[in-house]
Amino acid sequence: MAGIRISDLVVDCADAKATSEFYSKLLDWDIGEAFGMPTVASPDEAYMFLFAQEEDYVPPVWPEVEGKQQKQLHLDFVVDDYEGTIEKAMRLGAKRAETQYMPDHFTVLLDPAGHPFCLCKG
Repeated sequence: MAGIRISDLVVDCADAKATSEFYSKLLDWDIGEAFGMPTVASPDEAYMFLFAQEEDYVPPVWPEVEGKQQKQLHLDFVVDDYEGTIEKAMRLGAKRAETQYMPDHFTVLLDPAGHPFCLCKG
């Protein structure tokens, strides 16, 4: 049986540089480049996001609305400083989603490109 692992996660966006800078600052990960695209990688290099600039990018709608662009996936980040990390994300350009489902456990935010992501209590 052959081994398999995730190499990276590619994030489509209208502005790859700005979106990579947002996640680099939020996660305190280093910016790099791979395949001609900006990347951010965890300090141990176990995780890497690539940011693909798409000229016809349409941000997803959260929560989903029939007939509108659906999210393809979302990221969950477990954080030790829950309120502090929410504030940091918003200072960096994230917006709190209008709809929150379990705010005692996690907060849904939208990154500057409109992708939903959750900050979860650690």
